[in-house]
Amino acid sequence: MDLAGLRLLTAVVRSGSISAAAREAGVTQQAASLRLAALEREVGAPLLVRSSRGARPTETGALVAEWAAEVVEAADRFDASVASLRGATEETLRIAASMTIAEHLAPRWLTALGADGHGPRIELTAANSEAVLAAVRDGAATIGFIETPEVPTDLATSVFASDELVVVVGRGHPWARRSRSVSAEELARTPLVSREVGSGTRLAFERALAEQGHSPARPAFELSSTSAIRATAAAGEHPAVLSILAVREQLAAGTLVKVPIRQLRITRPLTAVWRRGGSGVPTSARALLDVVRSVS
Repeated sequence: MDLAGLRLLTAVVRSGSISAAAREAGVTQQAASLRLAALEREVGAPLLVRSSRGARPTETGALVAEWAAEVVEAADRFDASVASLRGATEETLRIAASMTIAEHLAPRWLTALGADGHGPRIELTAANSEAVLAAVRDGAATIGFIETPEVPTDLATSVFASDELVVVVGRGHPWARRSRSVSAEELARTPLVSREVGSGTRLAFERALAEQGHSPARPAFELSSTSAIRATAAAGEHPAVLSILAVREQLAAGTLVKVPIRQLRITRPLTAVWRRGGSGVPTSARALLDVVRSVS
């Protein structure tokens, strides 16, 4: 039997909704429906009655769901036992963090965490926010740190700080010498040096423009690292939108210039995420999260 399908079935019976069960599992409704249909074929009988008001179990479905709950509970106990064993033998904390956090905040956290010479071995992966969420969902990372305004509902979350995005240009750019601020409309019309789709920085910027009634122009360049965007903006003719954390040194040195934008201030939450279940924050990540909250 497909364990994921059994989890979905028990969630549908509990919530009365395939869409709610899909959100809980972190999959699309279409994927959940296909998995449940496969489970019905495997059992050889209809398990759910679907309607515009939701979904309810058939008589067979209620019986299978009752059995499935026992299987799922046993699987969860097994996973917890193996995780405990792995933690005792490996003592490795796998962290995934979005680019700005990995480059500008995580080094301080890890230094503070290892200050006493004890603690687990750390593996840190830097990726965009979308990839971080995927790593946490599939278990590749114990805890993740994201900078997107879209905080997921299928994972446990804790906002630990906020961040501001600023528009920057090279000192030779015309905007660097303007005596008046740039309007949001003009910014929207201007091709930028941008992060790729899936980046929290890009999503926060596009959402802020949308709230002002503007759609951004197609990016002049799409680059996957903050350092590449900084260098391109400093050397070229295109502005960039980056975290203030990522450009403080360049602003102080004068290689980049901050451009004021009229009636547009872009902020976003910085959020820790981990899989739901158990007693809350994974045991191996609790010390790290304490450091994050105290340092940030």
